[in-house]
Amino acid sequence: MEFKPHEYQKVATQKIINNKASGLFLQCGMGKTVSTLTAIQELIYNSFDVARVLIIAPLRVAESVWGDEIDKWDHLRNLKMSKVLGSAAARRKALKVDADVYIINRENVEWLVEELKFSWKFDMVVVDELSSFKSSKARRFRALKKMIPAIDRIVGLTGTPAPNGLLDLWPQMYLLDIGERLGKTKKAYLERYFDCRSNKVMAGGKLITYPTYSLKERAEKAIYKKIGDICISMKANDYLNMPERIDNVIDIKLPDAAKARYKELEKERILEFIGSDVPVTAKSAVSLSGKLLQMANGAVYDEDRGVRHVHDEKLNALGDIVEAANGNPVIVLYNYRHDLHRIKERFKQAKQLESNEDIENWNAGNISVMLGHPASCGHGLNLQYGGSLIVWFGLTWSLELYQQANARLDRQGQKNTVIIHHLVAKGTIDEVVIKVLKGKAQGQDALLEAVKAKIKEYRG
Repeated sequence: MEFKPHEYQKVATQKIINNKASGLFLQCGMGKTVSTLTAIQELIYNSFDVARVLIIAPLRVAESVWGDEIDKWDHLRNLKMSKVLGSAAARRKALKVDADVYIINRENVEWLVEELKFSWKFDMVVVDELSSFKSSKARRFRALKKMIPAIDRIVGLTGTPAPNGLLDLWPQMYLLDIGERLGKTKKAYLERYFDCRSNKVMAGGKLITYPTYSLKERAEKAIYKKIGDICISMKANDYLNMPERIDNVIDIKLPDAAKARYKELEKERILEFIGSDVPVTAKSAVSLSGKLLQMANGAVYDEDRGVRHVHDEKLNALGDIVEAANGNPVIVLYNYRHDLHRIKERFKQAKQLESNEDIENWNAGNISVMLGHPASCGHGLNLQYGGSLIVWFGLTWSLELYQQANARLDRQGQKNTVIIHHLVAKGTIDEVVIKVLKGKAQGQDALLEAVKAKIKEYRG
């Protein structure tokens, strides 16, 4: 596929090329990955400034996202990638592969540093989800810090931090510039930009004192200015030509066991349909797909309305998105009660949208993850003041519900680019639904044709 970058992606790519240290602080879905790979391609093959690149990423992202992006875009096809994942033996084997880009999950950074020691071979390092290095006491931070003198170029990728996320910004920036912009120590950073207040609480019969921090007046703007020469961008809308809305499809690869169970259920449902000789209508097609949609999400109701777990792949992907949001609020749209329960169990901070008070708290920025059903938050609610990120955990056949739910954020009064993520399980009914939704007026016909095609497939 030909890559036609947005203007802000061109700016981001050039920022990486022009700076030995750079940070892309953009929301998930805005193309940080392809922008970074485009810069890597330029630095390796055109300007010859880089020989080998190490990418550090969350495990799921390391397993698929970066490799998929290389395969997707024509201009990146000559980049060779080696995935340093799996067992220690598999990782060692991957390190010996002759490649341009090596990718490792962040949990193994310490192992990598110990493994290579003085034979470090990466002159460029990309940290995907730089916010996961927000603790200067963490072992992964300390391990990577050791190698900074051996790294010629470093890039940090993360979402735009919410104001309260600035408290954790110092370690992330330190990896980029060794304290040049925000100070050599976190203590100095906190003293310069934050007011500290001592709090006291009784715990276990003892009086415990602990500090809380709040930004000083005009400190947020001062921090942005300090790092603005190497970072794109804390406030992208301030100066980048941004699209009004970004629709992002996140492919979810099911484990082999889950994929087999899905195919078994699909066959069973289609054969039941064939045996009943019921004519294919829009209503019957939606009914037929119900359990398949559930299974694509990761769980399914049995005959007794019990819930059978199938996989956690969408939950894991949602975790990546919430992390990448970097403290910015996210609305998650679900379709089934078991999806709601599983999401709430995984994300303890999540709040279900149930009352006007929830709406007020969301718009006031007091809810980081809000859960809503398209049917209950699809009309009339003004949620545009609380955030600009939507995740469709489970898709809906209803174009009206889909459009109306998206319009809760994508509406007048919204000040930021709205990003809508769709979690789509590959090889499942999800792929048909997203095609139907994108087809808009042709949706019903597309649904009917998809079901008829499946029936024909199983009839042989």
